[in-house]
Amino acid sequence: MQELDLLRTLLEVHRAGSITAAAARLGMSQPSVSERITRLEAELGTPLFTRSARGVVPTPAGDALAARVAAPVDRLREVWAMPAATSPVETVRIGGASDVVAARVIPALAPLTSQGVRLAFTLGLAHDLLARLADGGLDVVVSSVRTPVRGIRYRGLIDEEFVLVGAPALARTIDRKRLAADPAGALQHLPLVAYDTDLSIVRRYWRSQFGHRPANPVAITVPDLRGVLAAVVAGAGVSALPRYLAEPAIGAGTVEVLHRSEEAPINTLNLAIRAAEPATTVTIRVIDALVERAREWDVL
Repeated sequence: MQELDLLRTLLEVHRAGSITAAAARLGMSQPSVSERITRLEAELGTPLFTRSARGVVPTPAGDALAARVAAPVDRLREVWAMPAATSPVETVRIGGASDVVAARVIPALAPLTSQGVRLAFTLGLAHDLLARLADGGLDVVVSSVRTPVRGIRYRGLIDEEFVLVGAPALARTIDRKRLAADPAGALQHLPLVAYDTDLSIVRRYWRSQFGHRPANPVAITVPDLRGVLAAVVAGAGVSALPRYLAEPAIGAGTVEVLHRSEEAPINTLNLAIRAAEPATTVTIRVIDALVERAREWDVL
């Protein structure tokens, strides 16, 4: 399937004369299309296009390959596009936290729906979703925890950096001299906005940076990181958030980074699937799409 995807990408770029236009036709990002062409050129050992500010021009090798594969690849595309009466739509059941699904997963998988893949999402906490996966109620779970569960195996997607942020008004209450010498003590008066009652994310931040759990009061608990960010912007408290989610607010000045360290705390986003049975073809397509898109997530 990966080889067919590479050839399909080749044809779209050849026909469009542009990486950008081909990406729009394929429902992919421009870097992903470029990466596929580079991979195909590496496998064949020859350049297929020459790049310029006006687009791309096929080399003789690119023209020859496009001519050879156009007919068979187009026939396969006709098969992929067959109506539901002759090509049943398959559903992949995906679990994840609401914020991760909205910000990461749906944009990565939406192009598959035009290829006969139906997606059904279940939102919730990782432990509940992993239990449903183990029982056969889900096919894939995108999880920020890697809890050992019998019959489940994990694959890392990306390491996300976490930052401790708060509204400017709260940032001004921090004693900067004490922050340098005793950061946990300097931050202890600030209320927390937490993802759950276990303080899972802020607890992990405190332990990795300060060596112990936070002793701060908890102002709000909301199981959605977008909701956590909204509460922080509103001045309800401080929290640890993935940098990709907090960066727009940091840039706008509605929140500030309260603590910096030489080694940034990270959290790995994982794919969890059942280990006892092989994944279906359509589930593999979902997994491949997530793995490919995750290569770009560190720059979102």
